Amino acid sequence: MGAQTPARRKKTARELAEQFGTSERTIVRLVAEPRDDYTARARARRQQASELRAQGLKYREIAEQMGISTGAVGALLHDARKSGISVQEQASA
Repeated sequence: MGAQTPARRKKTARELAEQFGTSERTIVRLVAEPRDDYTARARARRQQASELRAQGLKYREIAEQMGISTGAVGALLHDARKSGISVQEQASA
């Protein structure tokens, strides 16, 4: 079971649990993003990072364009390689 109208939260589960007087687990269960949506979003981010890398962009440039850290770029590209998204890298990190 996921949220009826999923949205990215701005508070932690602990903060929401304290606000509503319930457990963190209840909050997580009620507001969780459906797994299929999460995996599709994650797959799209890996694909985007891989495509940018294939265009010859450096990690720093990819990070700036995607609004993430260079470490996150490395993790996305690593996960993309593990999941079989093949990319011909044209530039070095």
